[in-house]
Amino acid sequence: MIETKEISKIYKMGTQTVEALKSIDITINRGEYVAFMGPSGSGKSTLMNIIGCLDTPTGGTYILNNNDVSDLTENELAEIRNKEIGFVFQTFNLLPRASALENVALPLIYAGFSKADRDEKALAALNSVGLADRAHHRPNELSGGQRQRVAIARALVNDPSIILADEPTGNLDTKTSYDIMALFQQLHDNGNTIIMVTHEDDIAHYAHRIVRLRDGLIERDDVNQSISRSGEVSFS
Repeated sequence: MIETKEISKIYKMGTQTVEALKSIDITINRGEYVAFMGPSGSGKSTLMNIIGCLDTPTGGTYILNNNDVSDLTENELAEIRNKEIGFVFQTFNLLPRASALENVALPLIYAGFSKADRDEKALAALNSVGLADRAHHRPNELSGGQRQRVAIARALVNDPSIILADEPTGNLDTKTSYDIMALFQQLHDNGNTIIMVTHEDDIAHYAHRIVRLRDGLIERDDVNQSISRSGEVSFS
């Protein structure tokens, strides 16, 4: 599903040149659950942004679903983001004056769905995360965990190929974080491909594969040995 070949990313900051990524080769198959980890400045968020078509590489090739997306235009990248990728952000990124239903339906507006179809699909997505009864509540009427569930429903509403989660528990307390990670596990069990950026070891260990980056390079790429055959996480 995802293959990068010698991906690099260079940023010009005044007179300085920053190599955020250096010749990254990675393959992620359909149905995998992968966590990117690393210290600040390791390149994990830059790699996530390139995989999510939010940014383009300086060099190398990025193949998504057998299509080379390395050199697409902004409009072409936007179309891929809307159709292929569901995003979940640390800060939820919900419209404060819109209801949960309206927030979830937002990607469907860009996809050209009718109002009736948008509402039907958005309500089904909210139901899948256990929030159908909060469909008409605004974000300020929801808890942090509920707001993240709305964000996850919005990520799911277009039936994307990939769910990208950037520090999805960063603004949540420990119990709520584990509740959200249980939901991600359920999504993975249902066949979704999930790629997550996190700096928290306990959150990363919900993933079945952990890729550690440092200084723009892949330092380690390991199968998570703490995942039991049933898919449950063991912290022993």
